[in-house]
Amino acid sequence: MAARIFRMLTRRKTDSDQGTSAMARCLNLIDLTALGVGATLGLGVYVLAGSVAKKYAGPAVCLSFLIAAVASAFAGVCYAEFASRVPKAGSAYVYSYVTVGEFIAFVIGWNLILEYIIGTASVARGLSNYIDALADKKISEAFQNAMPMHVSFLSTYPDMLSFVLVLILTAILAFGVKESSVLNNIFTVLNLITVAIVIIAGSIKADTNNWKLSKDVVGEGYGNGGFLPYGMAGVMTGAAKCFYGFVGFDAVATTGEEAKNPQKDIPLAIVISLFIIFSAYFGVSTVLTMMWPYYDQDEDAPFPYVFSKVGWITIKWIVTCGAVFALCTSLLGAMFPLPRVIYAMANDGIVFKPLGKVHKWTQTPLIATFISGILSGVMAMIFDLEQLIDMMSIGTLLAYTIVAICVLILRYQVDEDTTIKCFDKENKQHYEKTFLRGFIEIFNLHNNKEPNVRTSRIVNWSIAIFSVFAALFGALIINVPQAIFMDTFYLFGFVVSLTTVLALLVVMARQPTVDINLSFKVPLVPFIPCISVFFNIYLMLELDRYTWIRFVVWLIIGFLIYFCYGIRNSVEGEKFKAQQHQLTETIKTQEKKGSISNGSYSAYDPE
Repeated sequence: MAARIFRMLTRRKTDSDQGTSAMARCLNLIDLTALGVGATLGLGVYVLAGSVAKKYAGPAVCLSFLIAAVASAFAGVCYAEFASRVPKAGSAYVYSYVTVGEFIAFVIGWNLILEYIIGTASVARGLSNYIDALADKKISEAFQNAMPMHVSFLSTYPDMLSFVLVLILTAILAFGVKESSVLNNIFTVLNLITVAIVIIAGSIKADTNNWKLSKDVVGEGYGNGGFLPYGMAGVMTGAAKCFYGFVGFDAVATTGEEAKNPQKDIPLAIVISLFIIFSAYFGVSTVLTMMWPYYDQDEDAPFPYVFSKVGWITIKWIVTCGAVFALCTSLLGAMFPLPRVIYAMANDGIVFKPLGKVHKWTQTPLIATFISGILSGVMAMIFDLEQLIDMMSIGTLLAYTIVAICVLILRYQVDEDTTIKCFDKENKQHYEKTFLRGFIEIFNLHNNKEPNVRTSRIVNWSIAIFSVFAALFGALIINVPQAIFMDTFYLFGFVVSLTTVLALLVVMARQPTVDINLSFKVPLVPFIPCISVFFNIYLMLELDRYTWIRFVVWLIIGFLIYFCYGIRNSVEGEKFKAQQHQLTETIKTQEKKGSISNGSYSAYDPE
């Protein structure tokens, strides 16, 4: 029974699924790059830079963005390789389905749904706040007086404006992909112009003395002054917060069925959009902290506040209006991938199948689009911005971790024919015998150049153990940075975890990889995917326990859907049952003819 359940949970999506799509292929490289920039360059640059500078990193917020950008870049190149392998809608969901199996794919897909819902809701709330600022806070005051909410974990009032904004853009997305991408391109250009104005105007008013403030000037509660007022610990905590600013580039990878040339354009669009996004964040955070002291930044709308302080009221209004259009772009980009992930999961039968229907006229997943839009709008209406941002990153980081792991698995994974041949009775004994030799096989000291089931298994086990010790290493760095070299227990854990991680990297690097032609391949495998895994796990451990509690609750809801509906209605499960039935009928027919004896097919049992 347990073996049967395990086979159901690990059944994989087959290559036969790469058929024609009902969705329109109409997006080129410019559209995809604009989508990546639009989905990412929004709330992070217009809110996060000031907030992180004031509370976590000070002027070193630019370093926080750099570290977050490096982590995102490692995840981005892993996404790019998968996009060249599996040009299907669904992003990391489909990638993990093809590689590691159905249950992990469901977990990833469910987390991506959480990411895009919270992302859409948070941007909508931020957009509402900027519009409210243009109206001199009259909108929020009216809702606060008319419909106050006195619940600790909810917003102080229902933000109907953000709900309406989400519904409007939901209708635009439902109307058609090409039409919404044209609007997205226009908004993205306005977004980049606004960022350029901030950087140029801010450079004129920049004063490097704001990076050299003494502790007496900044006062209590704002660190020690200088460029690193909160130390490197503050920079790393800020990096975990700044990672939110890079969430969204993976929206490009969900367009595999709508891109004209997905194998080439999607990897290029991911790399180009990440470079543009980092340049904008680094430039904006630098001039923002040079224009005005970090301790006096506004956490909700830093740009209008700073330009008002330096006396440039005209620039303040230009930037504020530009920020509204920029957040519209970010909102459109955040909403775009959500119905497509739901569409991919519904087509596979692991969530409710009616959600996968594509409308004949709009050629979009209409039901999934409207349901996801309504859900995002409700979230934006009842939660405030800080609560939404806190709920954002954990599902994304887990998805990025699984993608990096999948890249490693695929690079070392032999094809099914080789695996089947290697596991007949004779070869299985040989495998067990050679595996027990240990050191020679693990470190490939005989310089084997051809991947096989043994090398694949070595890498798979190495990845699993590496992830555990990477988490231990990250936890030691975060929780006991001062005590590591003074306490024997922590010092022992630090040395063991670091040594194990480095040894496993050597083990994986020594194994032969599968030679495959792709339009884009991650360089320096296994090092870049492993670094990505470590960065992602480290940033996940930086999140607070309440975020983990909400994440567990979301997973429990997902597990109920999967085990009550998805596992029984999975398209792959139906295919497997049909294959089993066909094989059984073939065996019975041949046994009746006397051509084979009972039990001869045990070596070829697909289970």
